[in-house]
Amino acid sequence: MKYKFLLCFLFLGIVNLPAQEYFPTNSGVKTTNTNYTVFKNANIHVDPTSTIEKGMFAIQNGKITAVGKSISIPKNSVIIDLDGKDIYPSFIDLYSELGIKKPERESGFGRSGQYEASREGFYWNDHIRPEQNAVESFSYDPKEAGKYHSGGFGVVNTHIPDGIIRGSGVLVALNPNGTEGDRILKDRSAQYLSFDKSVKSQQSYPSSVMGAMALIRQVYLDTKWYGNGNATNKDLALEAVNGNQNLTQIFTTDNLLDELRAAKIGNEFGIEYTILGSGFEYEKLDEIKASGATYIIPISFPAAYDVEDPFMAEYLSLAEMKRWNQAPANLKMLAEANVPFTITTKGVDPAKEFKENLLKAIEYGLSKEAALAALTITPAKIIGQSGKLGEIKKGALANFIITSGDYFEKDTKIFENWVQGEKAVINTMNTTDITGKYDLELDGKTYTLDISGSAEKPNAKLETKDVKLGSKLSFEDNWMSMLISSPDTTKTEFIRLSANVPSASDKISGKAILPNGDTTVFTATKQSSAEKSDKDKKEEEEEESKHPEVLPVTFPNEAYGFEKMPDAKDILFKNATVWTNEEQGIMENADVLVKKGKIAKIGKDLKSGGASVVDATGKHLTSGIIDEHSHIALSSINEGGHNSSAEVSMEDVIDPSDIALYRDLAGGVTTAQLLHGSANPIGGRSAIVRLKWGASANDMIFEDSPKFIKFALGENVKQSNWGSGNRFPVTRMGVEQVFTDYFGRAKEYMKNKEANPDSYRKDIEMETLAEILRDERFISCHSYVQSEINMLMSVADSMDFRINTFTHILEGYKLADKMAARNIGGSTFSDWWAYKYEVEDAIPYNAAIMNSQGVTVAINSDDAEMSRRLNQEAAKTMKYGGVSEEEAWKFVTLNPAKLLHIDDKVGSIKEGKDADLVLWSDHPLSVYAKPEKTMIEGVVYFDIERDKAMREKLQKQKSELITQMLQAKNKGMKTQPVVKKEKIEAHCDTMEAIR
Repeated sequence: MKYKFLLCFLFLGIVNLPAQEYFPTNSGVKTTNTNYTVFKNANIHVDPTSTIEKGMFAIQNGKITAVGKSISIPKNSVIIDLDGKDIYPSFIDLYSELGIKKPERESGFGRSGQYEASREGFYWNDHIRPEQNAVESFSYDPKEAGKYHSGGFGVVNTHIPDGIIRGSGVLVALNPNGTEGDRILKDRSAQYLSFDKSVKSQQSYPSSVMGAMALIRQVYLDTKWYGNGNATNKDLALEAVNGNQNLTQIFTTDNLLDELRAAKIGNEFGIEYTILGSGFEYEKLDEIKASGATYIIPISFPAAYDVEDPFMAEYLSLAEMKRWNQAPANLKMLAEANVPFTITTKGVDPAKEFKENLLKAIEYGLSKEAALAALTITPAKIIGQSGKLGEIKKGALANFIITSGDYFEKDTKIFENWVQGEKAVINTMNTTDITGKYDLELDGKTYTLDISGSAEKPNAKLETKDVKLGSKLSFEDNWMSMLISSPDTTKTEFIRLSANVPSASDKISGKAILPNGDTTVFTATKQSSAEKSDKDKKEEEEEESKHPEVLPVTFPNEAYGFEKMPDAKDILFKNATVWTNEEQGIMENADVLVKKGKIAKIGKDLKSGGASVVDATGKHLTSGIIDEHSHIALSSINEGGHNSSAEVSMEDVIDPSDIALYRDLAGGVTTAQLLHGSANPIGGRSAIVRLKWGASANDMIFEDSPKFIKFALGENVKQSNWGSGNRFPVTRMGVEQVFTDYFGRAKEYMKNKEANPDSYRKDIEMETLAEILRDERFISCHSYVQSEINMLMSVADSMDFRINTFTHILEGYKLADKMAARNIGGSTFSDWWAYKYEVEDAIPYNAAIMNSQGVTVAINSDDAEMSRRLNQEAAKTMKYGGVSEEEAWKFVTLNPAKLLHIDDKVGSIKEGKDADLVLWSDHPLSVYAKPEKTMIEGVVYFDIERDKAMREKLQKQKSELITQMLQAKNKGMKTQPVVKKEKIEAHCDTMEAIR
């Protein structure tokens, strides 16, 4: 064979031809040189919307020099005839770790030295590492690059996946034969960010997502301050951030809420992030689009769950099941919403799963044009390489793939992937594909021949109706050779077949040598062409392409979500017992008219004026319950990395999909203060929210809500039950010193800011404490023991700030007179005691005693279960202390509204206030009472009749999804086991650890 090729090349060398005909081989010889290579007769997909049929293009020195229907062929060109083939631009992956060694945790990683940075000359926080340059760590990995070649990729943007600000990435062409110098297209291609800490540092801050967000904000403020020449020392990290600010900014996230949090920071600072998404963007599509960010979308769709065991299937939530059902339609929905996105191989094998999942996305409605754009021109634009990458055009890099046809068809193969004019062979182009099922006629007998595997490496099975015969198939240079064991199983004899198959055909004919040496012929005819009609083929194809019905997205996309968000309705409640919390007291057989989200009128025999009428005869109408102290609907509770975390905000980590919101609405709760935990003396800023089920996190925030912050005293802040003893404070004396030190610093900060308004360094933490000193931010303080409460009141008096509320305060009865004198409120439990040492002196009469001394008293939950029965908790104060029922009801409505300074809008039924109302089936302080309707600003977010109907609907949806998953398993699709997941109910001491 080698002599035959030698003669061919000798012949070509002596014949004077205007161009050389070139036949691709697996030789791997470099073809990039000063000569031209011309590709002709191919269907050239110039870009996602333009194709040149039977077109031509030329390359030289790694670039495309001409493209067209017909081009001038330079002398001495190598010509490659690609008749019947298609050409696409090679794909681009903007999120990769190719060629970067995985960062490793440093030896000795532990608790020691966890509050100090380990590097001099850099930022105070080790997790800010913008000076890292991936190009310095990059080493081309041929094996991993080969996977990308097989998937059609020619360029990746790789980076060091370590730290919150991770430094610059490097844009790499996957040139199979070049040097690192050839491959590196941009040595500083993008700056990468994340919410994950560096494994190279022991520094504990930040310990939460909200801490990471606050740290990024502070870095941006410090970068601007440093860049204006205000610093007296050199900071290499801040200089690197400044140096990287003109690069593409790629933000790594791993869940949908974090995507929106990253976009929030970007919008605050005018930075256009490109965000690595989750694949579930469709669940909050309007918010994703409104973010203005560009998204890098993985296509690692969830596998179906194995639900054959009905007991295990009960552990699956509807949200998990819907994600399996809906995720493949994510890209289609993004494209239809005109959200800019590109596609990454993250989470899938580029050579195997990538195309399978991409075709699945197309099956679910993504257009081929949108898919190609997301793999070519869009990433090229994002990374600043438009015109150089992602297109077959003059001047662009010679990065393209040669396929057997339409790339977006299941059976289409990639033959070659050219990068910078260098060829990586994926499948041999001139190999005939003989795979398929045949009827083999041999020596008067008929056999079934099934040839499977790939075109390059086929294998065969041969059988009759009665017996399966041994067979061995080889196929090389379009010659098929096959060894078959004799049909007579009593003899060890063989039949040898051979045939030349120069091109794809439905019939293979050749020579057969029988065991006795006689020669005959055989014929193999493909069954598909002989036995299946066009109708049969079409039906089979349709069946294969059919995907399960996609369930509608709800808000939130889980159980009890709305298919369409409800609107405010004008409603007239007739003949109710109305608990006004105002001078009118409890009104019998009264009417309340709600119009445009407000309480319009209260009285008797009111006219509806076009409003819907609700017969409330025998029922009770109240204002919505307000929980002064809650931790529901939060992704983080504590930022415990420092003893003060005044810079963090609970508004950053609201989780609007927490089912506890719906359950609270079903318990009559309409408003809550979401508090930081009690890991440190000075905690984070609060979020006051309306429980608008299905709304976005931003829309839940109470409009123009007063500013609050969480302080804490007691066992938690000094780490009595879990701390290592390394973080100050570890005693109650130390807790006092923390407050004194920080407010002393805040006063100095305010003086410096006033003296140097143009050059002071803005500090988010100090700004927050300064707001307290200026009476612009209120304090809710976690507290138990009398001595500590006295201590903080004394510190407040000496530092000239005010405490708004002592929350928990189970020893409030001991100092209620001092609280009343300072106008400090008390938000407490109704009857909790003896659950830890510092509540040893708690009594259930606490609320009644504080109330009797003139303290504004509220009953809070601090617990997701208690929150939905606060009406019953309030009722306990009637037993313990003889509080009247009206006053007891105010403990969970008007009084917490006063403590939160929102009583001008909510907390009572008064004309002009917001229509945050609850219709109860019975006396609201009764254990038998059920909320039948819970409305916020005139919108009904909970309706007991809808709830009943939803329960039936949800069961039907789960049954439908279980059937779909069982069908998927029967078709041989991958499945994953059902894992029982326990939801952690957050409390003050719940700690989150980020990577």
